[in-house]
Amino acid sequence: MPIRQITIIGTGLIGGSLALALRKKRFRGKIIGCDQPDVLRRAKKIGAIDKGIGDPIKAAEGSDVVVIATPVGTIIDLIERLGLHLSDDVLLTDVGSTKSEIVSRAQKIFGNRASHRFLAGHPMAGKENSGIEFADADLFRGAVWFLTPLPKQNVSTGLAGEYVSWLKKIGADIAELDPAEHDQLCAWISHIPQFVSTALAASLVDEYGEDAPVLDYGGRALREMTRIASSPYSMWRDVALTNKRHIADALLKLEQRLAHIRENLDSRQLEDEFDRAHKLKSSAAPRAESAERRQK
Repeated sequence: MPIRQITIIGTGLIGGSLALALRKKRFRGKIIGCDQPDVLRRAKKIGAIDKGIGDPIKAAEGSDVVVIATPVGTIIDLIERLGLHLSDDVLLTDVGSTKSEIVSRAQKIFGNRASHRFLAGHPMAGKENSGIEFADADLFRGAVWFLTPLPKQNVSTGLAGEYVSWLKKIGADIAELDPAEHDQLCAWISHIPQFVSTALAASLVDEYGEDAPVLDYGGRALREMTRIASSPYSMWRDVALTNKRHIADALLKLEQRLAHIRENLDSRQLEDEFDRAHKLKSSAAPRAESAERRQK
């Protein structure tokens, strides 16, 4: 079933990049953006959207697919708001960084039609900067796009299948996970890196002050470790609230590991920690290869 019109609610970094990526891969339908007026003007100026509408319900009118590309808390609220107005043949999907609470809300709103009307997704792509001015048509190329299907949901058929085919066209590697499994995994591979970076940057400010040129002194390693510390709290607040259990568990295990390292700075057990860490690098398969295996 060809998609004739897509609405993207939240035309910032992710939503704007999705729109640009679709355009680059010659999506011929209309793309409607929904956001603040200044964001929509910018999105239209760079060719990401055909039209901008501020009201989500009005923006969704006439679209076959509606993508919610906002912070997680707003996604949860919009599922309920839009669910009361969208026709039964419209696919609603999202790009939220956590999935369990989002899927739970969709099941509550759509009932036994949830697997037909909602597709939960999460692209593992982004930047430390947010906003439409940082949108990039190649943002998703080679990135994993997680889908967390509902029970008995087939993501290869109907509108879901057509939408997923476009995700593949823009370069994303599709991987399917259970929502709870997704949240536990992303606590480690996405959320913990952010909080570690935030903690390190905040500690450096406390130790040396706001104006000390520590990044210049530290070189590339420190810049890489603290790069994402500039990510907006407004996005990570909702991630922390909706994935608190998994993040807290991962932080505790990391704290214990750091304590073990601190207690063994003068022993051979420190070498064991380095050897253990090196196994992560040596066992890591190239992204394209691992993505291919996931599809088999």
